[in-house]
Amino acid sequence: MASQNKIAKDLVVEFHYELHDDEGNLLDTSREDDSPMVYLHGHQNVVVGLEKAMEGHKVGDKFKVVVSPDEGYGPKEEIDLEVVPRSEFEGMEDMLEVGMPIYFDGESEDEDDEAVAWVNDVTDTEVVLDWNHPLAGLTLHFDVEILEIRAATPEELEAGCPCECEEDEE
Repeated sequence: MASQNKIAKDLVVEFHYELHDDEGNLLDTSREDDSPMVYLHGHQNVVVGLEKAMEGHKVGDKFKVVVSPDEGYGPKEEIDLEVVPRSEFEGMEDMLEVGMPIYFDGESEDEDDEAVAWVNDVTDTEVVLDWNHPLAGLTLHFDVEILEIRAATPEELEAGCPCECEEDEE
């Protein structure tokens, strides 16, 4: 597909990034295993602050973006901590460790209705779950390089995200 000039709604964008915290610690990168991120612009596939900053950029652009918690993963809410009896994790008791994600099926039959919490603390009798995203409350510092911009397929527009099936067929 032909490359588009500038990032705008309904275009698929491929980019490399490095993500740091306020102290400069590397939190995540797409460069380590050369796996660029691909997203459908304007469909909330990335945090809102990053998506806003990407608008209008073109292939080859390299830039820095600072995203506040309000436009990132939100503020860290202490009310999002939940103490659960360790017995609720039958069969997993010996595997529980701080930082581990725990996935819960939602109440509906929707396949996408899944919730995730992270283990905040483990005692002999309790597990403290944190429903905040691990990056909640952090100011995010992105170093970005735009690699490709293209039109989305009708299937991608319908799904609201880029299709990975094209890569699998090659």
